Amino acid sequence: MAQPVIDDSHHELRRIVQKISYICTSDEFQALKKELETLYRRYGTEQPAISAFQDALYTLLVQEEIDLLRSRAY
Repeated sequence: MAQPVIDDSHHELRRIVQKISYICTSDEFQALKKELETLYRRYGTEQPAISAFQDALYTLLVQEEIDLLRSRAY
């Protein structure tokens, strides 16, 4: 049986998946997603649940990157 190939891209992808999993299970993410979905439904956005999920995830990923850059600057 062949052994799986594990390279740098595998480790990077695993790191990204762990970060996304942590964000998606956080209370902050759940609250933001719920708030966005309510707004999107009110204003007739197509696929409000999907849009809210994507926007909440994007927002928290960007915030995490900004926090990381700030910590490296000091």
